[in-house]
Amino acid sequence: MAAPGFWDNQETAQSQVEALKRLNATLKPLEELAAGGEELEVLVELSEEDETGATELEAAEAVGTLRPKLGQLELRAMMSDPDDRSGAFVQIQAGEGGTDSSDWAGMLLRMYARWSEQRGFDSEMLEYSEADEAGIRSATIAIRGAYAYGYLRGEIGNHRLIRISPFDAAGRRHTSFAAVDVTPEVDEELEIEINFESDVREDTYRASGAGGQHVNKTDSAIRLTHLATSVVVQCQSQRSQHKNRAQARKMLAAKLHQIEVEKRKAELAAKRGQKSKIGFGGQTVRNYVLHPEQYVKDARTGLKVGNPQPVLDGGLDPFIEEFLRWSMGQSSRPAAAASDEAS
Repeated sequence: MAAPGFWDNQETAQSQVEALKRLNATLKPLEELAAGGEELEVLVELSEEDETGATELEAAEAVGTLRPKLGQLELRAMMSDPDDRSGAFVQIQAGEGGTDSSDWAGMLLRMYARWSEQRGFDSEMLEYSEADEAGIRSATIAIRGAYAYGYLRGEIGNHRLIRISPFDAAGRRHTSFAAVDVTPEVDEELEIEINFESDVREDTYRASGAGGQHVNKTDSAIRLTHLATSVVVQCQSQRSQHKNRAQARKMLAAKLHQIEVEKRKAELAAKRGQKSKIGFGGQTVRNYVLHPEQYVKDARTGLKVGNPQPVLDGGLDPFIEEFLRWSMGQSSRPAAAASDEAS
C-alpha cells in the first residue's frame, strides 16, 4: 500500500484494502488470543504461590475476557467456505398478505440495515421498489464487510410475521410472509460464462424510491433477466446507466454462481441421505410473533427469544451464531443417521 502508484487504480487498490481487512479480521484475534493464553499461563503459575488469592481472581478475570473472543474465533472457523469471506447481496421480496406483507418486507429491510450498521459494515441500496400503501414490494441491499455473507447465509428463506394488523380496521390478527435471499458478492473473475447478448434480456426503467433521486428524468435503472434460469436482478443505485449495468451484471454472475454452488450442495446432501431444501422463498426459517404472545423463534435451530423488538432493531447475532453451530452439526452428521431421519 505504501508503494508509489498504489492508488492510481482505485478499483484495484480498494480490492487490496479489502483483502487486508479480511486478513486482519482473522490474524488479529488469533494474535490476541495467543498473547492472552501466554499471560493466563503465567497467572496460573503465580496463583499457585499466591496465598492471598488475588492472582487467582486475576486469572479468572482473564478467562472471562478470553472466553468470548475464543467463541467469536470459533464462529469464524465455521465459515470455511471461500464465499463466506465475501460481502453479501440481500434481496427481500414481499410475499402473501397484501399490505401487511409489504410492510413486513420493509421491516426486514430495516432490520438487516441496522444489523449491518451495528457490525460496522458498509451498506448500499441497489434496488428499491416501494409498495402502494406501506413498505416495499422488493429491495436489494449490498452489505460489505469481512464475512458478511458467512454471517447472513442462514437468513435465506421465508420469514413469517404474526401480529394485529395496523391496516385492518377490525383489529384482526394477520400472518404475513417475506422471502429473503442472500448471495455472496464474489470477485468478478468467476467461472460463469454468460453471453449478455443472447442469454440475457435487458430492460431499462426509471429509478424510484431510495437511491432514485433522479426519478422521472432518465431511464437509468437496469433489469437483467437470465433467460435459461429466469433469474432477475435489478440495480438503480447510480445515476449512470453504465454503472448500473456493470453492477447488475456482477449481481447476475454472483447469483448464477450461487445457484451452481447450491446445486452441488444439494447433490452431495442427496448422496448422504440428507434432506435439502435450499433457495429463495423456500422453507420458513423464522417466526416473529407479536400477538398474542411475543417471541421470535428459529424453525431450524429451535432458538427462541421472548422480546422481538431488539431482534427487529438489528439484534440478529444470537440467531446467526446458533445457525452456524447448528449447520456445522448438520454437515458432520453421519449418513446413516441422516438416512434414518429421512425415512
